[in-house]
Amino acid sequence: MFAAGRSLREQARWLDENHDIVIGLLDKMEERIVGARGIQIEPQPMSMTGDIHEELASNIRKAWAEWSLRPEVTGRLSRPEMERLVARSWLRDGEVFGQQVKGTVPGYQHLTSTPFAIELLEADFVPLELNDLAKKVRQGIRIDTWGRAKGYQVLLDHPGEMGIRHKTKEVPADSMLHLALVRRLHQLRGVSLLHGVITRLADLKDVEESERVAARISAALAFFIRKGAADMYTSPSDGTDSTPREFPIAPGMTFDDLRAGEEVGSIQSNRPNVALNIWREGQLRSVSAGTRAGYSSVARDYDGTYSAQRQELVEGFEGYAVLQDAFIAQWSRPVYRTWLEMAIASGQITIPPEVDRNSLFNALYLAPVMPWIDPAKESKAWREQIRGGAASESEWIRARGRNPDEVRRQRTADKEFNRQHGITTDSDPANDRGPHEPNEAPSSDEPESSGSRSRSK
Repeated sequence: MFAAGRSLREQARWLDENHDIVIGLLDKMEERIVGARGIQIEPQPMSMTGDIHEELASNIRKAWAEWSLRPEVTGRLSRPEMERLVARSWLRDGEVFGQQVKGTVPGYQHLTSTPFAIELLEADFVPLELNDLAKKVRQGIRIDTWGRAKGYQVLLDHPGEMGIRHKTKEVPADSMLHLALVRRLHQLRGVSLLHGVITRLADLKDVEESERVAARISAALAFFIRKGAADMYTSPSDGTDSTPREFPIAPGMTFDDLRAGEEVGSIQSNRPNVALNIWREGQLRSVSAGTRAGYSSVARDYDGTYSAQRQELVEGFEGYAVLQDAFIAQWSRPVYRTWLEMAIASGQITIPPEVDRNSLFNALYLAPVMPWIDPAKESKAWREQIRGGAASESEWIRARGRNPDEVRRQRTADKEFNRQHGITTDSDPANDRGPHEPNEAPSSDEPESSGSRSRSK
């Protein structure tokens, strides 16, 4: 990392700016790890009886949603936007930092009612080449004898600004978030997800560019004029041989002004190269294998049967799940817990006396789930698992990326509205036995044949 960390980071950034495949790969990683709505968090505070305290959980959700509108110091990004940008920087650069701004800070005014915000810092803000053995600073991080981070040396100015002051300040470790992609024990700084495929991606870009140029040249070539052997050629006495000859090309044209011994020939082109797609597919499969990404998602190639696509998605999503777990552990969980601590300390959230305080920070962290290829087959499989006792309705709802409490509230409201207004739909299983009066429940002892005749009438 000390020798090549900065070079790998800059190469990965260049590819993200100029290579469409890398742009698409990182876009897909954002979608699979964070998603459009960010990491969803369901607070799970418990009462002394062991049940979830719904009122407190609801209050926490509302306050969290309000803070999520402007969670970082500039106020330009919402929480989902912030998390997607953090995930992209993490995967591309290998690491990203976030300074936690808590409580009253001179010169800064919090943008939300909770006195907590995050200052996003790219990897350049912590100098990779900064080492001071006397102070136990390695690669910009001060550690103790056990290798635990105690402080981060952060530049006072943006590394790209003119007239930069090469001065740093130390941010305590308990105020700094460090999301790093590590591959070895004792590794302090993160390495780019693309580190093992950078050369392959650069070669792929060069080959595709060369093939595009060759195809463009081939498309511009038309024909040539063969003039025979040298002894057949006689220079015209009027000097017209030095004048360029032009042949306007049009459908059905005829060459009627060829000179003696001349004939027209067409240039045969082998571009575009028909073997390029096969070679390119092999390269993209290798890139996918080296980055935990799915080939179909990287190449945008979705050919194949339902079983083949699902097999690839199931296996590929394990890789996404590993990255999701790392993102939640190193970023989402510390952010949520610090925010909740500050929200309670500032009086924004009041803790009822019957709540078990040891459970205040309990929460479910929900990352994007595996998408459905065939909704009908997926729904049938989930229904059979629930009926067989192998799954719950809440699991099914979360598999669709939804919050079970929200779905249940919506279903209850819809059913109550339909009952009050006499609306009968087949979306309510209670209506499977046929229509009934608005305030009358279906009879449980009605013969099946009677219900069938009622529906046929």
